Amino acid sequence: MLIDLSLLDVMASAASAVHHPIYWADLGLKRGIDLGVFTLRFYSLAYLAGIVFGYWHLSRMIRQAGSPLAQRHVDDLFFWCTVGIIAGGRLGYAAFYAPQLLAHPLELLKLWEGGMSFHGGLIGVTAAIAWVCRANRLSFVRVCDYIAPCAPLGLFFGRCANFINGELWGRIAGPDVPWAMVFPGADAGPFARHPSQLYEAALEGLVLAVVLIPLFWRTRARWRPGLLTGVFVLGYGLARFTVEFFREPDAQLQDFAARTHMSMGQWLCMPMIALGLFFLIRALTRPMLGAAVPIDAPA
Repeated sequence: MLIDLSLLDVMASAASAVHHPIYWADLGLKRGIDLGVFTLRFYSLAYLAGIVFGYWHLSRMIRQAGSPLAQRHVDDLFFWCTVGIIAGGRLGYAAFYAPQLLAHPLELLKLWEGGMSFHGGLIGVTAAIAWVCRANRLSFVRVCDYIAPCAPLGLFFGRCANFINGELWGRIAGPDVPWAMVFPGADAGPFARHPSQLYEAALEGLVLAVVLIPLFWRTRARWRPGLLTGVFVLGYGLARFTVEFFREPDAQLQDFAARTHMSMGQWLCMPMIALGLFFLIRALTRPMLGAAVPIDAPA
């Protein structure tokens, strides 16, 4: 298996060398807005845009019949989930991808240098939701159902920022991939690679948003506790697992991927896929809440 993969990489490298790929540097993308005193990076703006959209959309969702939340709960979630995203994402990156950072805790505070893990951020957000639910005696599963449709657009913004930063590039692509790009810093040679950041933006962001948002507004999905949560967790797990076939593993995890035949991202997606299936089956086999309540149109 390892020999086959190596041969494929060599063949793809040779093919891409004679191909005329797109050079990321030629796109003229800037990584932030220079404000003189400091540079406001698009990566930070992506997180901010995702959080602001989530707050706005969740505030609209709770106006519909049967909401398990009040606006004061949304305000609490806005604060604690922001903390959970940042702390969980950074600690998750250190634990899963760069354990050397754990020996230098102050390095974890340098958020401007990048290095965030979605799976760590998800753990942080889950802990934040659990805290707010416990403090206010709310249904954890139903609250997650309302948060799930808000998350995909935040993921979309984040992956677009990864592309703008020219980071987290994909594997070497063959000549049959006309949109393949040469990313500076990827390797010594001008090898065209999959823009896997855009694949993730499409699958984890747009596709999940197109599925989850109409499910909430146009169907009775929110009356089945755990259904929207299950769709999100399963959908993300499958999307990320698929994109990992095109995404270059982190340099420090190349050997791990070769030994286990799957990347760290794919291993972390396995429990997500299982958990998503559990929530889906559980939601579809239990009685629906408020079956007599009509579907609400968007306000």
